[in-house]
Amino acid sequence: MATQVDSRRLPGVSLFGPRPGAILEVRLHDEDAAAVALAWTREARRVLQAVGWGEESTAWRVSGADLSLFLSAPADALYGATEVNELAWAGAESVLSGGPPPELEPAVSAIRAAIAAERNPALLALAAEASRRNVAFLADDDVVSVGMGAGSLAFPSGGIPQPSTVPWERVHDVPVAIVTGTNGKSTTVRLLGAILAASGRTEGISTTDGLAVGGSATETGDFSGPEGARRILRDPRVEAAVLETARGGIQRRGLALRRADAAAITNIAADHIGEFGVHTLADIADVKLVVARALPPGAPLVLNADDPLSVARAADYPGRVLWFSWAAAEAELDLASIPATFGGAARHNVANVHCAARLAQALGVPATAIGRGLRGFDGGTIHNPGRGNRFELGGATLLVDFAHNPHGMDALVALAKVLPASRRAILIGQAGDRDDPALRALARSAWALAPDLVILKEMAAYRRGRAPGEVPRILEDELLAQGVPAARIVHAQSELEGVREALRWARPGDLLVLPTHSGRTEVLSLIETLARSDWRAGDPLP
Repeated sequence: MATQVDSRRLPGVSLFGPRPGAILEVRLHDEDAAAVALAWTREARRVLQAVGWGEESTAWRVSGADLSLFLSAPADALYGATEVNELAWAGAESVLSGGPPPELEPAVSAIRAAIAAERNPALLALAAEASRRNVAFLADDDVVSVGMGAGSLAFPSGGIPQPSTVPWERVHDVPVAIVTGTNGKSTTVRLLGAILAASGRTEGISTTDGLAVGGSATETGDFSGPEGARRILRDPRVEAAVLETARGGIQRRGLALRRADAAAITNIAADHIGEFGVHTLADIADVKLVVARALPPGAPLVLNADDPLSVARAADYPGRVLWFSWAAAEAELDLASIPATFGGAARHNVANVHCAARLAQALGVPATAIGRGLRGFDGGTIHNPGRGNRFELGGATLLVDFAHNPHGMDALVALAKVLPASRRAILIGQAGDRDDPALRALARSAWALAPDLVILKEMAAYRRGRAPGEVPRILEDELLAQGVPAARIVHAQSELEGVREALRWARPGDLLVLPTHSGRTEVLSLIETLARSDWRAGDPLP
């Protein structure tokens, strides 16, 4: 029997459109998705009518064995909407089991009372006035705000003012760009932030690594979802914003913003395959393309001309498209003067640079400021920590990057192949929530470097249901199947220990390719310590 696995609010623009609502996730067990969805739809209509929401809509989406059931609802009653959805699903379960549609009382009366307690007319009134004035409205459980950045005003959710008392002359939006994609998001966001700073604007950025305003970090952690976007857009110092927007946040809560000046999809590649609602590249594309729903007519969607799926999807996109690619960047930009591109050798960063330049153009940044921002972005640990960082350490070269899926590893390996080296070592590992084929693909991508040493790291904090050592064993099995000599493979119990193993092995002239994730801070700190101590490859490690 199909089983419910999640029920949640969906307040932002999502796969189901611009309306807020509630979503219920169901795991199918050999049932026909359409039959299950039809049973739920009928029950949802019954419950919606019973609570007085007869005008709300329903929709569903299936991918693999995952079925998503959505119903729209008033923005000030989304907790109540989840209860409506759950009651509808309980009715669908009864019908699908061969029983009659269940009685709705007393459950509906309890839901009506919950909805009445949740309703917030002041929130709806302020949202409506912000919409009429064409400025942003952002809301969460604690704070509501109008406008953005330097033009924002925020109020506690328990003390929302009447629209007539708001000093609207102080309220305005700031230029904002949304960046999504499988790889390259954080780098592109940081590049565009540097460009905006070079244009004289105080930039606010949200990324997987944290929040920053005016080049200074304000918070660390993964802020690539709606919460990070709201925090940046409510900071009164921000004069232009760039928001990294990851797949997970889009699926779980939708977009924080309903309108942006530009959006970019860096690329569409296999990652998180097998997670709820994502089983194919087409599913990934569907999620990424949600950002286009926040673009008003004329606002550009920036797409990757080197990405086949982006090109294919653009054929059906009715809006304005700006294209970027590494090949076009070589013709348009002086790559030798842009440190992040490694003189053009790092093609993935060439593409990221071109993407950021296109977004800057869309935001009206002058070409001189674009060039100045790109030239000033050194691509190192100050401007782009943990992504494409190159170190010359004790006669060895270290390449530290965030590559965490086959697509990202392919790009890192392509760069590593053109860097001179006597010998090469590579560190690989993965979170346990990737399926076995994704793990094996990562191993194959790493072996394309033909390294002299492969270090398999355990990522204990990211096992996510896997047994200790299970992920490294799968990676090793694939490497052996590819013909890698067992003597070239070693194991490390942590990311930091894996880096130390590579450094112990290194000799002058070697290249160490070190994808780092959870232990990045410790890894960079170790490298800095060794550099200060004049450590040489071949010396014992402290």
